[in-house]
Amino acid sequence: MKDYHINIFYSEEDEGYIADIPDLKFCSAWGSTPEEAVREVMIAKAAWLETATAEGKSIPKPKYRPIIYQVG
Repeated sequence: MKDYHINIFYSEEDEGYIADIPDLKFCSAWGSTPEEAVREVMIAKAAWLETATAEGKSIPKPKYRPIIYQVG
């Protein structure tokens, strides 16, 4: 099974890195490094999936893929 895409970006406002999973609404996390943000969003993903399952909500299939631009 494909896994969910994770976006990682630096936030000046938050003074750290944000990692989010677009396919899982509101699933995001913060870290002082990109690696920490990914570790934290993996914890958030597990909690998101566990909560959705417990509440009988549907789990979306991984489908988000970013647009990749080729320069040059």
